[in-house]
Amino acid sequence: MQAEFHPFINTMQKMALYETKNRFFLVGSNNTQSKFRVLRIDRTELKRLSIHDDHIEYSHQEVRDLLSAVDVDGKQNRKSSQAFNRMVSAFGIVGFVHFLEGYYIILITKRRKIALIGHHTIYKIEDTSLVYIPNFGQKSLHKDESKYVRLFQSIDFSSNFYFSYSYDLTNTLQYNLCRPTEIRASTNDLYPEDFCWGVRSQPNFKFVWNEYLLKDALNVLHSDWQIFMTHGFVGQSNVSVFGKPYFLTLIARRSNKYSGTRFLKRGSNYKGDVANEVETEQIVHEAGVCWLNKARFTSFVQLRGSVPSQWSQPPVKIAKPPITIEICEPFAESAGAHYNQLLQRYGSPIIVINLVKKKEKKKHEAVLTDELVAGIRYLNVFLPSAYHINYVAFDMARMNKSKRRNVINHLNDVAVSCVKRTGIFQSKGPCASALLKETSSIQDFEKSFTQVIPAIRKAKLVSSETIEASEVPFRLQTGIVRVNCVDCLDRTNTAQFVVGKCALAFQFVALGVLTEPYLDFDSDCVRMLEELYEDHGDTLALQYGGSQMVHRIQTYRKTAPWTSQGNDIMQTLSRYYANTFSDSDKQNAINLFLGIFVPSPSKQPIWETITDYYLHHDKGERKDWESYTKWWDTEAFKYLPISFFEAGKICSEIIPVTKHDQRIDPYYEYYRPFELTVMTDTYVFTMAHSVSEDPPWKEEGHAKFVEKGYSRQESIP
Repeated sequence: MQAEFHPFINTMQKMALYETKNRFFLVGSNNTQSKFRVLRIDRTELKRLSIHDDHIEYSHQEVRDLLSAVDVDGKQNRKSSQAFNRMVSAFGIVGFVHFLEGYYIILITKRRKIALIGHHTIYKIEDTSLVYIPNFGQKSLHKDESKYVRLFQSIDFSSNFYFSYSYDLTNTLQYNLCRPTEIRASTNDLYPEDFCWGVRSQPNFKFVWNEYLLKDALNVLHSDWQIFMTHGFVGQSNVSVFGKPYFLTLIARRSNKYSGTRFLKRGSNYKGDVANEVETEQIVHEAGVCWLNKARFTSFVQLRGSVPSQWSQPPVKIAKPPITIEICEPFAESAGAHYNQLLQRYGSPIIVINLVKKKEKKKHEAVLTDELVAGIRYLNVFLPSAYHINYVAFDMARMNKSKRRNVINHLNDVAVSCVKRTGIFQSKGPCASALLKETSSIQDFEKSFTQVIPAIRKAKLVSSETIEASEVPFRLQTGIVRVNCVDCLDRTNTAQFVVGKCALAFQFVALGVLTEPYLDFDSDCVRMLEELYEDHGDTLALQYGGSQMVHRIQTYRKTAPWTSQGNDIMQTLSRYYANTFSDSDKQNAINLFLGIFVPSPSKQPIWETITDYYLHHDKGERKDWESYTKWWDTEAFKYLPISFFEAGKICSEIIPVTKHDQRIDPYYEYYRPFELTVMTDTYVFTMAHSVSEDPPWKEEGHAKFVEKGYSRQESIP
């Protein structure tokens, strides 16, 4: 039997920043205030960040003795209350940044619990504090310093930034539960009964939005101080079935590569990073069992992103700016680099659902369809047929105008086929309901997984003796469903909802709730999912497009009330205003925040630059391929259809521990026995809950999954 592994918990969750004339002292502690660490920051350095972390864990008395003995102005301090000034109370370090003068430290001063993944809590940042480190008496500031500070602070930290002390939010659940390569051969027979591994996985820096802010301190800070922050969306609802709670969680991770605003970031860069790239993960799990390796967890991941080629759409003051192919790529270099990334991260198959118009009287969107199809056709010539990029054309706008066709039903058929091909992740397998009733859908599911077994064995995710699919204790999602339209906003969000709805049915089958993978669109469960995807779409549209969605899921379902038309017009005007007048400043702020533009006295200020094209398209990145036919990574190709990232998973820290070691035991963080808690104020009481509408004692639990007769009529005026 293989030994268990559990993620380490960052213990520094409460902090206080103290200042003296020459130093800052950041004192961090765990929730119970039984373990402390001290960070010393030198304030006499003007241009250099000087941090000292002794990597020592102190008790409460030891940290008091340490601070009371601090030397202030060359004299031994005997009255610490007079020497120290407590400036800020905080919950974590976002990072450090400098512009033209000294460094600033950014601290999280307010947080809110937003979701639970088992025992692990996900927080949303509500407020931060920017503190200048050097002593103000040292030197006058550069004239542009304050402008850079204002531009940096225009990034609203209270707007959809998330972190966790114990769960790796930058990676998928499937990756987090995948065994690291270093411990795949270990067994419990060689260790004591209560033995397990404590691991700290490598974050996926593609989705770490404070990577640049941590760059100068990452090698100095102990891992207990380090917080990796994501940007996007997190939402959670509680589905009750016969009184048993299941948590439905939606996590969207925005890529920090080639990131920006709607008209200023289109297509891709030379490395294959596309504009508005968002990884959306849908997790369903039993809420009653909290340990990740004990409960049944299921997840499904899909992706949205701009058409991977060199195209642009200038933000001119007209309704539909022209689409221009900037660079002709006969060998599809940008597309090849992008799909190579997807093969490495997700495996095979890659299914591209293109929602862009195919036929138009005057070519506009269709230019992108031609470019996308040409790239995929070329790249597929050199791939084995088993790993071909699958292209699905679905002209959503044209079909929506037809009164004879139901766009959602047609899209649902496409979605079912896609989910069957990629599968879903299940921490326990095979499907729990497959033993109750074997439907053709479940048989297809298991048949597809059988084809993955050789790759699983090659990656050593199971022992070599495991031969049959039924003997594998989990199920993997292999490949990715990639959805795009022009903006990757309104149409894309509706399509992702339909794909997510189909995946949700398979997830409930895996959890033993349903006997066959079917959910009606007007059921309570799907309505809760629709609300999550509406919030998900609005949030991402605000971040990229400057307004909420114009065409919503109800628009394509044709159930939207007539009053929504006025709201659509207002959102269109809001998006037009944002794209025309404020996107340039927003793009400058993103470039400054992510370290794409680094200020310097010898450089032109960012607000005076005409374009940021060469910041995102470095000439050195565009190199001739070694081969125009072999565009994929050789190592990644060895493990297909499994993801190379999961097959070769490594951790930054692996330590043998006991199962009750507080460094891996989230009991204190989750239950908080050391403080008084009002039950009605806890997170699970405030989250969206299906019981609030239909208590389990009034109707059968499975009513959540069948059509409600009143649902469609309610939306008709």
